[in-house]
Amino acid sequence: MESYLVNIDIDPEQVVRWLMVERQRGGSGLDVSAWRFNRRCPIEPRVEDRFGDEEREDLSDEVTVARLEIAPTHAGEGWRVVVAVEVELEPIVPGQDSAEDERAPIDLDTFYLEFIRSGRGTASVTAEAESTEAEAHLVEFLRAVETNAHVPAGRRARPGKVA
Repeated sequence: MESYLVNIDIDPEQVVRWLMVERQRGGSGLDVSAWRFNRRCPIEPRVEDRFGDEEREDLSDEVTVARLEIAPTHAGEGWRVVVAVEVELEPIVPGQDSAEDERAPIDLDTFYLEFIRSGRGTASVTAEAESTEAEAHLVEFLRAVETNAHVPAGRRARPGKVA
């Protein structure tokens, strides 16, 4: 089955805060996982740089990427939402060590405090669905997040239903 991206325009902070409330209320039938890792990116040439081509090739920026993935507990529903944040760190010079590509799991609170609430970096939300049925469930989830709708306390959402 082929998956496709779903266009969404939702604030990353709203998504994370909604998940935090759902967690406090006892769950929502969603699998939530987060991690961070560092990666190197080539430095884009700028007019004010005074490096030669060879020197510029040796330099790179280190970027910390944090990702939060949200999917229904029942994997057969076929959708997921990803909140991603990229924070540009200091330039790296040749010979410096980096923790590049080492994924470190983090919890939802850490993701929120260090990457969303701090306002550091560039945050985005993407979503994908594997079918039109999965897209319908995804749209339902996103509507619940946008309107801040939650499952009443003590009542579990049935698979595919969020609010």
